[in-house]
Amino acid sequence: MDFLPINIRISDARILIVGGGRVATHKATILSRFTSRATVIAPEVSDGIKALPFRWVERHFVESDLEGVTLLFVCTGNHQLNHHIRQLARQRGILTSICDAPADCDFTSPAIYRNGDLTISVASDGKDVRRSIRVRDRIQEAIAHDNIQID
Repeated sequence: MDFLPINIRISDARILIVGGGRVATHKATILSRFTSRATVIAPEVSDGIKALPFRWVERHFVESDLEGVTLLFVCTGNHQLNHHIRQLARQRGILTSICDAPADCDFTSPAIYRNGDLTISVASDGKDVRRSIRVRDRIQEAIAHDNIQID
């Protein structure tokens, strides 16, 4: 196992998503269930991201964008750029998730089920995301059908 399952307080965190396409939209949508405080930077930002409560800036990433960042999601679709941003973040000690390279991540995003204050996450150490989603969905279905009591 490479990843330790933990919860991170994000109420005061500065969260940055670099990328504005499909994968970034997916990550931002999940993140929006937990915070309204994040910034998205990309030359082109999807309408899905624009509909979220996040600040977004349509321009290319520059190194100074990392100033004060606590958590970084890199989702550009350009593997070389993702790697470059990861190196800059590593030099600054910023926890980073590269959406197309789990082996290079400091953290991964699990499949999440949330019901009020209860959050259940299922992870596969970044190796089988589809399986994590299937297990999460089974847990959600069991709770919805009262097969599992949560109170």
